[in-house]
Amino acid sequence: CELRVCDDSAIFGVFCRRWGVPLVDGGTVRLPRLLGQSRALDLILTGRPVHAEEALAMGLTNRVVARGTARSAAEALAAEIASFPEQDCIRMDRRSALEQWGFPDEGHALLNEYRLGSSVLGRAVAGAARFRDGAGRGGSFEDSGTPVSKL
Repeated sequence: CELRVCDDSAIFGVFCRRWGVPLVDGGTVRLPRLLGQSRALDLILTGRPVHAEEALAMGLTNRVVARGTARSAAEALAAEIASFPEQDCIRMDRRSALEQWGFPDEGHALLNEYRLGSSVLGRAVAGAARFRDGAGRGGSFEDSGTPVSKL
């Protein structure tokens, strides 16, 4: 999952550790990429429980919401992202963020970002013009034409 929403009662962990079962579902690959080596090894080696607030602090989840509201909050987040103009822009930025891991260095990753961004830049002129004319200044996005996140 790229964006993760959990409720405040969620508990995460590599609990297979407690029964001597190895991680064979990608956990030894995905957790270090998501959390960094040290935090991932903490979970992988100890099998300790991680409660929602700690999971948020370490990047295991992106949002913590009230008990029983995780699904509706995740759906609202998805709807918010889907409401943004120029979905191709979002797709290219997402693609660049995911592909950057496969490049040998930052320079190649930056070239890829430029290539992908340039492919949709022409359609971004209208949004840039709205910003130039004052929309979104001072962190206010009420006049951007898209909903402002409540999450």
